[in-house]
Amino acid sequence: MGQRILILVASGPSTPQRCAAPFHIATLLACMDAEVTLFLTGEGVQLAREEIADTLCAIDGGEPVRHFIRQAKSAGARLLLCRAPGVPLHDYRLIAEVDEPASGGELAQMILEYERVLTL
Repeated sequence: MGQRILILVASGPSTPQRCAAPFHIATLLACMDAEVTLFLTGEGVQLAREEIADTLCAIDGGEPVRHFIRQAKSAGARLLLCRAPGVPLHDYRLIAEVDEPASGGELAQMILEYERVLTL
């Protein structure tokens, strides 16, 4: 594997035009043999909800965000979800593409260890 790249996905439903880009970039990097981890944090956590991922589009008439998430996963990217303290994840139907929930401590460790960190 090449460089390890962490992409923090902080955009969500309030800025739909920004939501496809992190997954598209992850797909390109993974195809270039980078080890890519996408970390949904902040409003980006909403992209892991089925009802959001299947309906939110970056542009009118475009593909839903889940299309871009699936492309990134197919290229080999990992998808982690920030586990907010006190917020039960079982209250939402999460997309199957999420590899696992992760803590803020795990995120901090990845920021220190990965060669590149992008925030989108």
